Amino acid sequence: MPIDESRAFIPVNIAIMTVSDTRTRSDDTSGDVLEARIQEAGHKLAARIIVPDDKDRITAQLNMWIADSDIDAIVSTGGTGLTGRDVTPEAFRSVFEKEIDGFSAIFHRISFEKIGTSTVQSRACAGVAKGTYLFALPGSPGAVKDGWDGILKAQLDSRHRPCNFVEIMPRLQEHLKTRS
Repeated sequence: MPIDESRAFIPVNIAIMTVSDTRTRSDDTSGDVLEARIQEAGHKLAARIIVPDDKDRITAQLNMWIADSDIDAIVSTGGTGLTGRDVTPEAFRSVFEKEIDGFSAIFHRISFEKIGTSTVQSRACAGVAKGTYLFALPGSPGAVKDGWDGILKAQLDSRHRPCNFVEIMPRLQEHLKTRS
């Protein structure tokens, strides 16, 4: 996954949402890992919040951030499992215009190499809504590292070749332009 140093790095404005009924800012280790990696990569932390495992509240926060032109991407951690309170994928899919199917496939491939078949208990997903990227990662620090280090670090780097999410950002809403 080559980085083309002749290309300019373009920082992305990223919001972090931790989905949890029990975490607070003082013990949100997965959110801390994600924030550190975002900043180390040269991106801007646009916002960070903890939202309870409630589909309506997650969806409301997503919609608020999607409407904010200063936020390019949203990365969540938590709520992607199989228990009754895990509703993050349902909330995310309710706002997706397009799902990024390959994200889940690659996430599971990376995760399988570390935790084996236990990866099937994750419902990590990604998509696009109104020009904003949305990525839902599981709630463990290890899963956050897998998702960021294995996928997002490269795809959110404008220098990554042969292609990356940043270079197509201006075209995500081209379907809304009227044709003359």
